[in-house]
Amino acid sequence: MFEGKRVLAVVPARGGSKGVTLKNLRPVGGVPLVALAGKVAAQCDFIDRAVVSTDHDEIAKVAEDSGLLAPFRRPEPLSGDRIGDWDVLTHALQEMEARDKTTYDIVLMLQPTSPGRKPEHVRDCTAKLVSGGFDSVWTVSETDSKGHPLKQFTIAPDDAMDYYDPAGAHIIARQQLKPVYHRNGICYAITRHCLVEQKSIKGARCGALVIEGNVINIDTEYDLALADFLIERGLA
Repeated sequence: MFEGKRVLAVVPARGGSKGVTLKNLRPVGGVPLVALAGKVAAQCDFIDRAVVSTDHDEIAKVAEDSGLLAPFRRPEPLSGDRIGDWDVLTHALQEMEARDKTTYDIVLMLQPTSPGRKPEHVRDCTAKLVSGGFDSVWTVSETDSKGHPLKQFTIAPDDAMDYYDPAGAHIIARQQLKPVYHRNGICYAITRHCLVEQKSIKGARCGALVIEGNVINIDTEYDLALADFLIERGLA
């Protein structure tokens, strides 16, 4: 429990992946991604239940070996690449509340594709949710200025290029840019009310926990190689 609130952690790890086959079983630093998430969850003593939501038996086994529970399989309608996080988390919440005969106050989503996660990230995200009275808190990273929206372009079918945002024409130096942030998948802390009543993982009032340093999010083979490189050198 966290300050009297029951906490359910969910690691979403379906078997299908278009970019990297069975991505959630691929190792970083010698440990499968889903197991890395499980090992961090096991170090968070305030988590009452930590489960994997998967449709794949091998992922379930590796997850269980790392300390996660795998008491159910994700149904086929929730296993496609166009299924949103809200559907997956709500299904896991309903399954575990029925099995445990209890009500969870907070749901944490720990995406295995963020292998740089640390227990303190998860604790700090949960603490901010509770102390700030937010509907949700997401961990984010500051976007490199090279990826800032005001420095991006669009290309038309005839190959004509223009600013993504017309205001970009007035940017001369990066000091003119207001910092922007992107979600990094390390932790989403969400109240039950937000999921069930607002039917959202963001809700009306969403807080941010900024994670400093290099945060890798695995989508491609390049990302896997980069994550191994950074972790081996203690840079992530």
